[in-house]
Amino acid sequence: MAKSPAKSTIWEFLQSLGKTFMLPVALLAFSGILLGVGSSLTSDAVKQSMPFLDHTVLQLLFLWMTKVGLVAFIYLPVMFSVAIPLGLAREEKGVAAFAGFVGYAALNLSINFYLTVANVIGDAAAEKAYGVKSILGISSIDTGILGAIIVGVIVAKLHARFYTYKMPDALAFFGGARFVPIITAIVLGVVGLVVPLVWPWFAAGINGIGAVISHAGPFGPFLFGTGERLLLPLGLHHILVALIRFTEAGGTQLVCGNEVSGALNIFYSELSCADTTQFSVSATSFLSQGKMPAFLGGLPGAALAMYHCARPENRGKIKALLVSGVVACVIGGITEPLEFLFLFVAPVLYVIHAILTGLGFMTMGLLGVTIGNTDGNLIDFLVFGVLQGTATKWYLVPVVAAIWFAIYYGVFRFAIVRFNLKTPGREIESNDAPQAAGKKAGSSGYNGEIILNALGGADNILALDNCITRLRMSVQDMSRVDDKLLKANGAIGVIKLDEHNLQVVIGPQVHLVKNQLQSLMGA
Repeated sequence: MAKSPAKSTIWEFLQSLGKTFMLPVALLAFSGILLGVGSSLTSDAVKQSMPFLDHTVLQLLFLWMTKVGLVAFIYLPVMFSVAIPLGLAREEKGVAAFAGFVGYAALNLSINFYLTVANVIGDAAAEKAYGVKSILGISSIDTGILGAIIVGVIVAKLHARFYTYKMPDALAFFGGARFVPIITAIVLGVVGLVVPLVWPWFAAGINGIGAVISHAGPFGPFLFGTGERLLLPLGLHHILVALIRFTEAGGTQLVCGNEVSGALNIFYSELSCADTTQFSVSATSFLSQGKMPAFLGGLPGAALAMYHCARPENRGKIKALLVSGVVACVIGGITEPLEFLFLFVAPVLYVIHAILTGLGFMTMGLLGVTIGNTDGNLIDFLVFGVLQGTATKWYLVPVVAAIWFAIYYGVFRFAIVRFNLKTPGREIESNDAPQAAGKKAGSSGYNGEIILNALGGADNILALDNCITRLRMSVQDMSRVDDKLLKANGAIGVIKLDEHNLQVVIGPQVHLVKNQLQSLMGA
């Protein structure tokens, strides 16, 4: 929902871009679970240890799960090229998504035209030099996720510029939203002629990043894990994550005779390859296993420390908040509900948390653990660790998580008591705190009317959207936003990025809160 928004800043654009990654990544995480369960339960080792699974109907079901699980992996670039303009568009989102597919196809057809004219197609040596692969059945340069992101951004810009474009009366049928895929095909067709000329420079830059990380040895995963946590409050962590998961920066490896780039791509390729006997540590070091020490052990330890450090009369009030945060972290891999409890009151603790997360990545890699996927939660541990057999060294995860639990608990309890940090439950209740009396909460458990008022009212909101745990919005007047009232009515944190751009951390129910606000604003 949007109305005459203020001019977007680079900061806002990067945040919005990172948010659009969530749609394909969410499907990727679920597809990974299907792939992991299906491939593990069709393996000879599992059938020998659990003979009751070696039944034709069950094996066909598991094989079907494996095949369906490949959908996100095989078509991931297409999904990014569609999801980015879909997420960035403020109006006519369906047209933007359709134009994203048109643009991606036009780009690859144009690249194919160039390669054909240049006599690259059919020359094995030349095709290898250009990195030619079959993309949607088209012999083209495999630009991967980076190419899809470029397409998505270009299409989003074209959509914003032309979805209200007025054509002459004789051509009025082609105007407005219908003009967007038309101009997209033309522009991306031209871009496709340039890609073969400039792509080697892009590839060299990405390979350079990959070389820095690979030459860092065990510190590569440490730098990645720490950097990802430090970027999370800014909403820019998705960009770093996508770079490592899906491009050459995350490594390149030969899997089942195919060259695969990106840590997550490599892991999924190995997962679906019948010849795989051991997952690559170099790939999984950047994946789920690195998060598990902090997610399954560390943050629950921090939550217990905050509970024990709360005033006795307040512990009952914060118990549900902390327990729900731990459940979201351990089961769902969603950490923000816990992290934002101490991010603003003790930024140094958050930096320590980021460093310990990076050390978790490095430790799991050094121990040779090989658990992949994306979330680092209990589901990943069971599906991609336990079900894949002892070769993944899953049995080391509880040990390391227990150590991280003790470290986090000790560090957080010492810091909170020593420096009197105002973590939840340590503040003294005051009678003049903002209240929600007389207002009924909606299905989300949050009161949309109070939250809307705390944001300055419907006329103050220029644009409204959400990611996994946060409301993301642009406001007309930031001074009208009442931080205390938002926090008194369920907000975990309020982040003011600049004079117009704002994020309100809600938690896993954020999409329901956004729907409430949109309904109230429409009314």
